[in-house]
Amino acid sequence: MSIRAELLRLAMRFIFKRMDAHPDIAAIRRRLDSVKSIVPGPPKGTRAARVTAGGVPGVEVATARSRDDCHVLYLHGGGYVYGSPSHYRDFIWRIADATAARVLCIDYRLAPEHPFPAAVDDAVSAYRWLLAEGADPRRIAVMGDSAGGGLAYGMLLKLRDLGIPLPAAAVALSPWTDLALTGESLRRSDWADPMLSTAQAQVFADSYLAGADPKSPYASPLYGDPAGLPPSLIQVGSDEILLDDATRMAARLRSAGCEVALEVWPRMPHVWQLFARILPEGRRALERIGDFVRPKLAAS
Repeated sequence: MSIRAELLRLAMRFIFKRMDAHPDIAAIRRRLDSVKSIVPGPPKGTRAARVTAGGVPGVEVATARSRDDCHVLYLHGGGYVYGSPSHYRDFIWRIADATAARVLCIDYRLAPEHPFPAAVDDAVSAYRWLLAEGADPRRIAVMGDSAGGGLAYGMLLKLRDLGIPLPAAAVALSPWTDLALTGESLRRSDWADPMLSTAQAQVFADSYLAGADPKSPYASPLYGDPAGLPPSLIQVGSDEILLDDATRMAARLRSAGCEVALEVWPRMPHVWQLFARILPEGRRALERIGDFVRPKLAAS
């Protein structure tokens, strides 16, 4: 583990572990909005355009390596209650470069104003828009981090149930797949995780579900039947509270006969890939993502 990763863990613990166990969602959004302007932008030559994908706003990003016929639908994290593509400016282009694809990152509706299933409906609408625009599902990957990772699997289950052609691959970074919060790592790693806490996860889950069944497969894909879903890569840190969400989801996929590669990275903090600008482990993780996705999109 790099010294930079250790320093990042310390910084995260200082910033996030001091937060109230019952966070003010509006205050979190204001803080995030205040730092949007300092998020580094992509390098010169990156193409970015605002789009409306099936009624859902988003941004489409491509680099010189991106193939016009290959696509990634990216679903950002934020506990279903905060986050936007603008917070991912320094990451979306890296995904586009690593996968040699065009990346569509959508600004799906957030809870508590828009509870479940609004986020799932928006993800499905954006995917259907890609198909309507002529994208070949065999050259599409879906990817997400944290809540966005769980949302990716929830979307895939709904696409399958609707009879819509599925994408060629899925990538989930520290995915939140169990909003019932039954994973043992939620208790075992509540102190060790330098960023997330179980109490905060409960607040976010309650805000998103708004009384819906926490074991609904579209909200908590861990409880769905994943038969027929595309090949998956799942990356997670070893002492995250969401470790069991990732490992149990991988086991569910395997038991259903799906191809899945699970990577548990020692001591990496939650969604460390977003810090690829400063973390060597983040850059290596992106290389692994690219090595996984590119052959899947080229296979057709």
